[in-house]
Amino acid sequence: PGDGSNAGSDGESIGNCPFSQRLFMILWLKGVVFNVTTVDLKRKPADLQNLAPGTHPPFLTFDGEVKTDVNKIEEFLEEMLSPPKYPKLAPRHRESNTAGNDIFAKFSAYIKNTKPEANAVLEKALTKALKKLDDYLCGPLPEEIDADSTEEEKGSKRCFLDGNELTLADCNLLPKLHIVKVVAKKYRSYDIPSDMAGVWKYLNSAYKREEFTSTCAADTEIENAYKDVAKRLAK
Repeated sequence: PGDGSNAGSDGESIGNCPFSQRLFMILWLKGVVFNVTTVDLKRKPADLQNLAPGTHPPFLTFDGEVKTDVNKIEEFLEEMLSPPKYPKLAPRHRESNTAGNDIFAKFSAYIKNTKPEANAVLEKALTKALKKLDDYLCGPLPEEIDADSTEEEKGSKRCFLDGNELTLADCNLLPKLHIVKVVAKKYRSYDIPSDMAGVWKYLNSAYKREEFTSTCAADTEIENAYKDVAKRLAK
Protein backbone atom coordinates (compact mmCIF):
# COMPACT_ATOMS: atom_id res chain seq x y z
CA PRO A 1 0.00 0.00 0.00
CA GLY A 2 1.04 3.56 -0.57
CA ASP A 3 0.47 5.97 2.26
CA GLY A 4 0.15 9.73 2.04
CA SER A 5 1.37 11.51 5.15
CA ASN A 6 1.99 15.05 6.36
CA ALA A 7 5.53 16.30 5.81
CA GLY A 8 7.56 18.01 8.49
CA SER A 9 8.47 21.69 8.48
CA ASP A 10 11.33 21.00 6.06
CA GLY A 11 8.81 19.48 3.66
CA GLU A 12 10.61 16.13 3.81
CA SER A 13 10.79 14.54 7.26
CA ILE A 14 7.84 12.91 9.02
CA GLY A 15 5.61 15.69 10.31
CA ASN A 16 3.55 15.73 13.44
CA CYS A 17 0.46 13.65 12.68
CA PRO A 18 -0.67 11.06 15.23
CA PHE A 19 -3.04 9.53 12.65
CA SER A 20 -0.22 8.88 10.18
CA GLN A 21 1.98 7.50 12.94
CA ARG A 22 -0.82 5.16 13.99
CA LEU A 23 -0.88 3.65 10.49
CA PHE A 24 2.93 3.50 10.21
CA MET A 25 3.06 1.57 13.50
CA ILE A 26 0.41 -0.90 12.29
CA LEU A 27 2.27 -1.55 9.03
CA TRP A 28 5.59 -1.90 10.88
CA LEU A 29 4.11 -4.35 13.41
CA LYS A 30 2.56 -6.34 10.56
CA GLY A 31 6.03 -6.61 9.01
CA VAL A 32 4.98 -4.92 5.77
CA VAL A 33 7.45 -3.06 3.59
CA PHE A 34 5.76 0.24 2.82
CA ASN A 35 6.58 3.52 1.11
CA VAL A 36 5.81 6.78 2.84
CA THR A 37 5.08 9.71 0.58
CA THR A 38 5.23 12.88 2.63
CA VAL A 39 3.04 15.71 1.45
CA ASP A 40 3.89 19.35 2.01
CA LEU A 41 0.39 20.70 2.58
CA LYS A 42 1.50 24.22 1.65
CA ARG A 43 2.50 22.97 -1.81
CA LYS A 44 0.04 20.20 -2.52
CA PRO A 45 1.32 18.34 -5.57
CA ALA A 46 -0.96 18.00 -8.59
CA ASP A 47 -0.90 14.20 -8.52
CA LEU A 48 -2.30 14.25 -4.98
CA GLN A 49 -5.18 16.43 -6.18
CA ASN A 50 -5.92 13.86 -8.87
CA LEU A 51 -5.53 10.91 -6.53
CA ALA A 52 -7.55 12.19 -3.60
CA PRO A 53 -9.14 15.54 -4.37
CA GLY A 54 -10.18 17.41 -1.26
CA THR A 55 -8.73 14.89 1.18
CA HIS A 56 -6.13 15.47 3.84
CA PRO A 57 -3.43 12.97 4.73
CA PRO A 58 -3.25 10.34 5.93
CA PHE A 59 -4.97 8.26 3.31
CA LEU A 60 -4.33 4.91 1.76
CA THR A 61 -4.60 3.83 -1.85
CA PHE A 62 -5.17 0.21 -2.72
CA ASP A 63 -6.17 -1.18 -6.13
CA GLY A 64 -7.06 2.30 -7.32
CA GLU A 65 -9.37 2.91 -4.36
CA VAL A 66 -8.62 5.74 -1.92
CA LYS A 67 -9.42 5.23 1.77
CA THR A 68 -9.42 8.35 3.94
CA ASP A 69 -11.01 7.40 7.29
CA VAL A 70 -8.26 6.32 9.71
CA ASN A 71 -10.51 3.86 11.58
CA LYS A 72 -11.61 2.31 8.29
CA ILE A 73 -7.98 2.10 7.11
CA GLU A 74 -7.07 0.33 10.35
CA GLU A 75 -9.94 -2.16 9.91
CA PHE A 76 -8.89 -2.73 6.29
CA LEU A 77 -5.24 -3.39 7.23
CA GLU A 78 -6.22 -5.77 10.04
CA GLU A 79 -8.53 -7.68 7.70
CA MET A 80 -6.22 -7.77 4.66
CA LEU A 81 -2.94 -8.37 6.49
CA SER A 82 -4.14 -11.34 8.50
CA PRO A 83 -2.73 -14.61 9.86
CA PRO A 84 -1.02 -16.88 9.04
CA LYS A 85 1.18 -14.49 7.04
CA TYR A 86 0.71 -11.41 9.23
CA PRO A 87 0.11 -11.11 12.97
CA LYS A 88 -3.31 -10.19 14.34
CA LEU A 89 -3.02 -6.86 16.19
CA ALA A 90 -6.49 -6.44 17.70
CA PRO A 91 -6.40 -6.33 21.52
CA ARG A 92 -8.01 -9.19 23.44
CA HIS A 93 -9.75 -6.90 25.92
CA ARG A 94 -12.39 -4.44 24.78
CA GLU A 95 -11.40 -1.98 27.53
CA SER A 96 -7.92 -1.65 26.01
CA ASN A 97 -9.49 0.05 22.98
CA THR A 98 -11.16 2.77 25.04
CA ALA A 99 -8.51 3.34 27.73
CA GLY A 100 -7.24 6.90 27.52
CA ASN A 101 -9.64 7.83 24.75
CA ASP A 102 -10.62 11.18 26.29
CA ILE A 103 -7.07 12.39 27.04
CA PHE A 104 -6.50 14.08 23.68
CA ALA A 105 -9.77 16.05 23.85
CA LYS A 106 -9.00 17.26 27.38
CA PHE A 107 -5.47 18.18 26.29
CA SER A 108 -6.79 20.12 23.26
CA ALA A 109 -9.16 22.16 25.42
CA TYR A 110 -6.34 22.89 27.89
CA ILE A 111 -3.80 23.93 25.27
CA LYS A 112 -6.20 26.11 23.23
CA ASN A 113 -7.56 27.98 26.22
CA THR A 114 -6.62 31.68 26.52
CA LYS A 115 -8.42 32.52 29.78
CA PRO A 116 -6.18 32.31 32.87
CA GLU A 117 -9.21 31.75 35.11
CA ALA A 118 -10.15 28.57 33.19
CA ASN A 119 -6.62 27.16 33.16
CA ALA A 120 -6.72 25.34 36.51
CA VAL A 121 -10.02 23.58 35.76
CA LEU A 122 -8.86 22.44 32.30
CA GLU A 123 -5.53 21.25 33.71
CA LYS A 124 -7.38 19.28 36.37
CA ALA A 125 -9.57 17.65 33.69
CA LEU A 126 -6.45 16.55 31.77
CA THR A 127 -4.87 15.14 34.94
CA LYS A 128 -8.09 13.27 35.73
CA ALA A 129 -8.17 11.71 32.23
CA LEU A 130 -4.51 10.68 32.59
CA LYS A 131 -5.25 9.21 36.04
CA LYS A 132 -8.01 7.07 34.54
CA LEU A 133 -5.48 5.67 32.05
CA ASP A 134 -2.97 5.17 34.86
CA ASP A 135 -5.55 3.16 36.84
CA TYR A 136 -6.19 0.93 33.81
CA LEU A 137 -2.48 0.33 33.21
CA CYS A 138 -1.80 -0.39 36.90
CA GLY A 139 -4.77 -2.72 37.31
CA PRO A 140 -4.10 -6.36 36.37
CA LEU A 141 -5.72 -7.83 33.25
CA PRO A 142 -7.90 -10.93 33.83
CA GLU A 143 -5.08 -13.29 32.77
CA GLU A 144 -2.73 -11.67 35.30
CA ILE A 145 -5.02 -12.56 38.20
CA ASP A 146 -4.20 -15.95 39.69
CA ALA A 147 -7.49 -17.62 40.56
CA ASP A 148 -5.81 -19.80 43.21
CA SER A 149 -3.95 -16.97 44.88
CA THR A 150 -5.25 -15.93 48.27
CA GLU A 151 -2.91 -12.97 48.68
CA GLU A 152 -4.18 -9.68 47.41
CA GLU A 153 -3.30 -9.28 43.75
CA LYS A 154 -0.33 -7.07 43.02
CA GLY A 155 -0.54 -4.52 40.22
CA SER A 156 -0.09 -5.27 36.54
CA LYS A 157 3.35 -6.13 35.18
CA ARG A 158 2.44 -5.48 31.55
CA CYS A 159 4.21 -2.94 29.32
CA PHE A 160 1.32 -1.94 27.06
CA LEU A 161 -2.46 -1.50 27.13
CA ASP A 162 -3.39 -5.10 26.39
CA GLY A 163 -0.29 -7.01 27.53
CA ASN A 164 3.40 -7.07 26.72
CA GLU A 165 2.94 -6.68 22.98
CA LEU A 166 1.83 -3.61 21.05
CA THR A 167 -1.72 -3.81 19.66
CA LEU A 168 -3.98 -1.57 17.57
CA ALA A 169 -5.02 0.15 20.81
CA ASP A 170 -1.44 1.30 21.42
CA CYS A 171 -0.99 2.41 17.80
CA ASN A 172 -3.92 4.75 18.38
CA LEU A 173 -3.09 6.05 21.88
CA LEU A 174 0.71 6.27 22.07
CA PRO A 175 1.22 8.90 19.32
CA LYS A 176 -1.38 11.13 21.01
CA LEU A 177 -0.03 10.54 24.52
CA HIS A 178 3.48 11.48 23.38
CA ILE A 179 2.16 14.73 21.85
CA VAL A 180 0.38 15.53 25.14
CA LYS A 181 3.64 14.99 27.04
CA VAL A 182 5.76 17.16 24.70
CA VAL A 183 3.31 20.01 24.05
CA ALA A 184 1.88 20.44 27.57
CA LYS A 185 5.43 20.67 28.93
CA LYS A 186 6.56 23.17 26.30
CA TYR A 187 3.57 25.54 26.32
CA ARG A 188 2.04 25.07 29.80
CA SER A 189 5.03 23.82 31.85
CA TYR A 190 2.82 20.82 32.65
CA ASP A 191 4.43 17.49 33.43
CA ILE A 192 2.53 14.21 33.52
CA PRO A 193 2.57 13.62 37.30
CA SER A 194 5.55 11.48 38.33
CA ASP A 195 3.37 9.36 40.62
CA MET A 196 1.46 8.02 37.60
CA ALA A 197 3.73 4.98 37.47
CA GLY A 198 1.51 3.15 34.98
CA VAL A 199 1.54 5.97 32.42
CA TRP A 200 5.31 6.50 32.73
CA LYS A 201 6.06 2.78 32.45
CA TYR A 202 3.83 2.72 29.36
CA LEU A 203 5.60 5.66 27.70
CA ASN A 204 9.05 4.34 28.59
CA SER A 205 8.13 0.92 27.19
CA ALA A 206 7.12 2.64 23.95
CA TYR A 207 10.41 4.57 23.76
CA LYS A 208 12.25 1.23 23.73
CA ARG A 209 10.35 0.08 20.66
CA GLU A 210 11.55 0.90 17.17
CA GLU A 211 7.99 0.68 15.85
CA PHE A 212 7.24 3.76 17.94
CA THR A 213 10.49 5.75 17.91
CA SER A 214 11.16 5.34 14.18
CA THR A 215 7.67 6.52 13.22
CA CYS A 216 7.61 9.45 15.65
CA ALA A 217 8.16 13.09 14.71
CA ALA A 218 11.01 14.88 16.48
CA ASP A 219 9.99 16.86 19.58
CA THR A 220 10.80 20.15 17.81
CA GLU A 221 8.46 19.17 14.93
CA ILE A 222 5.69 18.52 17.46
CA GLU A 223 6.34 21.80 19.26
CA ASN A 224 6.33 23.70 15.93
CA ALA A 225 3.06 22.10 14.90
CA TYR A 226 1.44 23.48 18.06
CA LYS A 227 3.03 26.93 17.96
CA ASP A 228 -0.16 28.57 16.68
CA VAL A 229 -2.56 26.20 18.43
CA ALA A 230 -1.13 26.62 21.92
CA LYS A 231 -2.70 29.90 22.86
CA ARG A 232 -0.94 32.21 25.28
CA LEU A 233 -2.81 32.79 28.48
CA ALA A 234 -3.92 36.41 28.45
CA LYS A 235 -2.26 38.44 31.17
